[in-house]
Amino acid sequence: MDKVVASAADAVADARDGASLAVGGFGLSGVPNELIRALYERGVSGLSVVSNNCGAMDTGLAVLLSAGRIARVTGSYIGANKEFARQYLGGELEVEMIPQGTLAERLRAGGTGIPAFYTPAGVGTQVAEGGLPWRYDGQGGVAAASPAKEVREFDGVSYVLEHGIRTDFALVRAAKGDRHGNLVFNKSTRNFNPLAAMAGRVTIAEVEELVEPGEIDPDAVHLPGIFVQRVVALTPEQAADKSIERRTVSAPPARGTVSS
Repeated sequence: MDKVVASAADAVADARDGASLAVGGFGLSGVPNELIRALYERGVSGLSVVSNNCGAMDTGLAVLLSAGRIARVTGSYIGANKEFARQYLGGELEVEMIPQGTLAERLRAGGTGIPAFYTPAGVGTQVAEGGLPWRYDGQGGVAAASPAKEVREFDGVSYVLEHGIRTDFALVRAAKGDRHGNLVFNKSTRNFNPLAAMAGRVTIAEVEELVEPGEIDPDAVHLPGIFVQRVVALTPEQAADKSIERRTVSAPPARGTVSS
């Protein structure tokens, strides 16, 4: 039952070229940076990634993206990642963009053994009707586009069929975890992490604090250890390394004024 491995490198040692990954995080919050770096150092390529976004600046999945290691991305947000946009529009990267809530539910469904489900999100758009550019040809044309999806009516409302997602591996980051793989996420880091963890056939969690079994109140567990196969304990320095995408600080009020 002890799922702790010695290092991030050991945890991803069986990852191969062409593997599929579900990766937790939202922006720079709750991103499993050490596991991503370990994959980079391992040299794997041709990866298919399922994640809300694909990193920002030079952190997270941007490390693999900038190195040309990612072949396909399933996500819901490109944001200000200029390298992502360049590779996508240049025909170097295949991208499946789907509604954010649908992405979350597809990961959860895959992890709970639900093969598909119906949702109203995307009905009447290219999400359901097909034609969303998956890959460009580098000349401004579309080399591959999304297919049409099944649409059915229930109680007079149309719904589109979406399939659950399962991946070879899942990489997540938690604030606390025990040796059995039970995880606790801190505030906004509890974003796509639990869902990504559920979708992986082999789920690897990097934890900022490793505790012994029984030290986490069962009512406080956000993700049961049944979904986690490997745990990597971060060093204090690694746990404290948290980037901020945009630092926003309000100017102090002028002396003698009252802020509203």
